Amino acid sequence: MKKILIIQTAFLGDLILTLPLVQIAKKHLPEYSFDIVVIPSTSEILKNNPLVNNVLVYDKRRSGWGDMYRFSKQLKRNRYDVLISPHRSGRSAILNFLASPKTNIGFDKSSMSFLYKQIVKYETGLHEIQRNLRLLEPLGVHEVDIVRPEMFIGENEKSVVDSVMSELRLSEDEKFVTIAPGSVWFTKRFPESKFAKLCKSLSSVGIRTVLVGGEKDIETGMRIFKETNSEKVSDLTGKLTILQSAELIRRSSLLVTNDSAPLHIGNAVETPVFAVFGSTITGFGFYPYGKSDIVFETNDLACRPCGIHGRTSCPIGTLECMNRIDVTIIAENIAELFRKA
Repeated sequence: MKKILIIQTAFLGDLILTLPLVQIAKKHLPEYSFDIVVIPSTSEILKNNPLVNNVLVYDKRRSGWGDMYRFSKQLKRNRYDVLISPHRSGRSAILNFLASPKTNIGFDKSSMSFLYKQIVKYETGLHEIQRNLRLLEPLGVHEVDIVRPEMFIGENEKSVVDSVMSELRLSEDEKFVTIAPGSVWFTKRFPESKFAKLCKSLSSVGIRTVLVGGEKDIETGMRIFKETNSEKVSDLTGKLTILQSAELIRRSSLLVTNDSAPLHIGNAVETPVFAVFGSTITGFGFYPYGKSDIVFETNDLACRPCGIHGRTSCPIGTLECMNRIDVTIIAENIAELFRKA
């Protein structure tokens, strides 16, 4: 069997948006098997995935040039026919080159794109999923639609969430909202006080909320939880794995999140998503696309967007892009969604 390797060593959301590439390739190129290179923090998302033969974990944050060279030798020994890199970093391009596949495919806007034998134009105005799928065109596969990522949640994860919901006294038929308040970037985070105000507003009309997130979000979750001081708010930040969180989000009636990985998890498990966009814009191609999804943002700021990935601080010190978003409007849209359900 011929072999394709996909290199995606970016953040969790980026890996989720790469999954449709595997799904469509597997459908149209059954003669190929698929391996993926990922970083340690994102590898769990591929657990149980029957479309991927091997998940190769590369810890780029702890690897020097010598480590990268040794890892590339491992890739070379696997003798890949095709190597595809949705990630546009120079490190990914170098790994591609050193792995010596028969051919490799990358974007024209990739750093060191000259190392790719086949180059695809990175189109603005498309969703990231659609852009990634264009990397299959040199192989004769043409898919223009947004394809929903498939996540394979196992019985273990479902059992854990069963127990969690029982502890929270959430019945299977009870509507509730999951809220993911975290983000790697400061300018992508809706202020904690506004998330707390949203939880209070929903509690006042009897809607349960559950905070979710990774270990880095624990303190954020604790502060929001303490500020709400409501029995209708629960804090699970740092307590669930990625796939367990995905299962909980799947069972919820709505996900409220920043422009971050949980947004893409919500779309993958087909839960309606209300996304808050601060310094970034939907035009970058990372927006939610479900039929009930809504993006809340401030559109009349000359300073926005201030960066494609967000920033560690607001360049002008006001964070107006977030502060001018009205929590009341978000709460009203949630209440309306619940009334229609």
